[in-house]
Amino acid sequence: MPNLVSHPDEVRVVSRRFGQGATDIEKYVAMDGYAAVRKAIESGPEWIINEMKASGLRGRGGAGFPTGLKWSFVPKQSAKPKYVLVNGDESEPGTCKDHLIFLHDPHAIIEGTIIAGLAIGAKQGFIYLRGEYRYLLTIMEKAIADAYAKGFLGKGIFGSQFDFDVISHTGAGAYEVGEESALMESLEGKRGIPRIKPPFPAVVGLYGGPTVINNAETIASVPHALLMGGSEYAKIGSERNGGTRLFSLSGHIERPGVYELPMGYNLRKMIYEVGGGVPGGKQLKAVVPGGSSTPVLMASEIDIGMDFDQCAKAGTMLGSAGVVVLDETVSIVEFALRTIKFYAHESCGWCIPCREGTDWLKKTLTRYYAGGGNLKDIDNIQYLAENMMGRTFCPLGDAAAMPTIAFVKKFRQEFEDYLKTAPPRKQELVELVGAH
Repeated sequence: MPNLVSHPDEVRVVSRRFGQGATDIEKYVAMDGYAAVRKAIESGPEWIINEMKASGLRGRGGAGFPTGLKWSFVPKQSAKPKYVLVNGDESEPGTCKDHLIFLHDPHAIIEGTIIAGLAIGAKQGFIYLRGEYRYLLTIMEKAIADAYAKGFLGKGIFGSQFDFDVISHTGAGAYEVGEESALMESLEGKRGIPRIKPPFPAVVGLYGGPTVINNAETIASVPHALLMGGSEYAKIGSERNGGTRLFSLSGHIERPGVYELPMGYNLRKMIYEVGGGVPGGKQLKAVVPGGSSTPVLMASEIDIGMDFDQCAKAGTMLGSAGVVVLDETVSIVEFALRTIKFYAHESCGWCIPCREGTDWLKKTLTRYYAGGGNLKDIDNIQYLAENMMGRTFCPLGDAAAMPTIAFVKKFRQEFEDYLKTAPPRKQELVELVGAH
């Protein structure tokens, strides 16, 4: 693995044990590990949820839903068992932060899972890893085994009256199972396709029981928020966006890597000071602020705070905080094609607007990029994408449509100019029509 990056502006909370050997349970305990769960056992479920609400911690997977509020939706009484699911299916292009937690601090995820279980009254948790992260599964499984050996998992955890078990599970490489209901289907041994909502997982989730699903970074943040105190944790970030965020900085940037910065940190400062700016003296053209599904920002739009609310106000999303920097050499037409190819490939095919919409967008953009486009195609691309929005069982359709609409709206002139300058690309046309 590459060396861990650092910058003076970082506020190390989730990443404070990175590179410190915290995969070893003794070292983890020596660095305040499992102290938060002991406190949670003593203080009870209501205290946990109130502290999480006060912390302002919002879902780090992309949706940004308040964690404490999500946990409070789970009914106190249930005829069926309750479950905690950790979503480690990190498949959003441009995002590479969860794998560092699994690699350097797996016990933080276990501890956060136990705390979530205590909060909602669950006795079992599942840690679901991305299919391509099988090398991290070994680390996670050892951490779980060590926690059992210490009495931190199983019957009467930490000498209390509470029982809690954790099972690790891995997917098979499907982007779709990052969606919470598709993840539950996968865990149940079914095809990873989304469920129709309602009912919502908090009421009817895994195996029909009330279920809480949180991203790995969210869960790993929980012990830190409780030890610091919810209100203190909230002060690190911006209004209604508590704490820090692991930002994956990649693309045309001098110092790529994962940086932990306060929520609300200025994007321009992140690119030019933390990341060292655009290499080779080239000009910045655009930035994808939160993974490939988020609408692109032009170079003139990057003076914003990187939190859920400020990004939304700017017409984009913080998403998974995968910041991809594009310099002046990038063809937006080609970048749009690369993006939609991913979503067409990863669509589960369960609903028609996504299955057909992503495929037609891919075909149209492929022909356009290959030099066979016309002016009407630009409008058709936008029309297709807009008609996918809000019409699919899960957000994958929106994830494909939102960046496409932004590419066309913000860089329409480049699309029009491309018609005059695009060299014919025979190979792309051959692939499009399926000839051999």
